Amino acid sequence: QVQLVESGGGLVQAGGSLRLSCAASVRTSSSYDLGWFRQAPGKEREFVAAIRWRNSNTYGADSVKGRFTISRDNAKNTVYLQMNSLKPEDTAVYYCVAGSPVGSTTSWSYWGQGTQVTVSS
Repeated sequence: QVQLVESGGGLVQAGGSLRLSCAASVRTSSSYDLGWFRQAPGKEREFVAAIRWRNSNTYGADSVKGRFTISRDNAKNTVYLQMNSLKPEDTAVYYCVAGSPVGSTTSWSYWGQGTQVTVSS
């Protein structure tokens, strides 16, 4: 069982930055891909970014490329999401996720409780 605890959400003005953190109960260097999803009010949950355990490759949704960066600190068993140039449409609950690689994709099996990010215009 993997437990994930997010922190770092809050209220920020458009154009500002936030860094989300996710503390994992397992070693982030273990065989889990780590990532972030988000869900805005009235919308479906959507993928934001992920980092592969095997080679630390990262990838993200087109909507956040160039603005969001995912990284991990294996010494702290923590994964981060640095969010810059925030827009009102980034407002959502952000979830940290962990899962097992399945070929070129990931089976996201573990979810944190979520942290609210609100971007004001």
